[in-house]
Amino acid sequence: MNLPVLDAVGTSSPAPLLLENLPALREEVRALARERGAVILAHNYQLPEIQDVADYVGDSLGLSRQAAAAQAQTIVFCGVHFMAETASILSPEKVVLIPDLDAGCSLADSITAEQLRAWKDDHPGAVVVMYVNTTAAVKAETDYCVTSANAVEVVAHILREHGPDTEILFGPDMFLGAYVEKTLGCRLNVWDGECHVHAGIRPSDINAVRAAHPEADFLIHPECGCSTSVMEYAAAGDISSDGVHLLSTGGMLSYAHRHPEPRTAIVATEVGMLHPLRQAAPETNFIAANEAASCRFMKMITLTKLRDALRDLRYEVKVDAAVAERARRPIERMIAIG
Repeated sequence: MNLPVLDAVGTSSPAPLLLENLPALREEVRALARERGAVILAHNYQLPEIQDVADYVGDSLGLSRQAAAAQAQTIVFCGVHFMAETASILSPEKVVLIPDLDAGCSLADSITAEQLRAWKDDHPGAVVVMYVNTTAAVKAETDYCVTSANAVEVVAHILREHGPDTEILFGPDMFLGAYVEKTLGCRLNVWDGECHVHAGIRPSDINAVRAAHPEADFLIHPECGCSTSVMEYAAAGDISSDGVHLLSTGGMLSYAHRHPEPRTAIVATEVGMLHPLRQAAPETNFIAANEAASCRFMKMITLTKLRDALRDLRYEVKVDAAVAERARRPIERMIAIG
């Protein structure tokens, strides 16, 4: 780990952050958070040391709810840029900071507002459902947002409210869209986008790790490139459906809390998720489906950058008021549904 630390005169230094310095830096971060009246929100994919100092750690849905309910005047979002935008949309009167402005998202970058408007023009009257992993500008063109935790529930709600033949434009994650289609037995118009990390977890990874641990439970995120294959294998009887769980990161944590007893579980999602799972169920042997499934954008947030964000109140993420007003509607609809 090569994080900069403060030198004797309080400026940034290239000296490595030693493990024995971590407790002091954690204390400094927490002290600054109290001084600034700030709440620290962190995604499950963040570095362990970031998760350990956060006030709340969770998935996209949980973080959206926490951002909406936050009483603090300052929100520091340890995640990627679209998450900080979402917090700003839901709490326009608050100061929302992100420790690194370059912490982007390959999935959010896979569709632009211009592309979505053109897609809508080709399908007049269609209901637009976009993953929360999108920019504020895309959300402003959207009818309903979803996360992996509630995508099935939201689409089912739309079909109940608007009729089973309702045309739905679903994006940008094609694997999550395929998962919703298979789960509900419906047909969606699905955008051809993906998270580069989840897309990189392929059926061959699953075959290899399951062969090495045939007794293990299998926890798989619906964004993974292998998720539809696993569903098809289970439906065809090629693999046993026993122990196969398609779950959001929040669902994976619920699994860990329900199963504290010793067992082995293969986890198909970004490797940062292993930290909260191991904390929740220390007796369980959680194994990554692919050790290389690490998001470089999530890992851009470090304790030093978090400390600097709190100390210097940087970098603020503020969504244009007109865009925020339009983008708030699909997020609030998602939160209201569940």
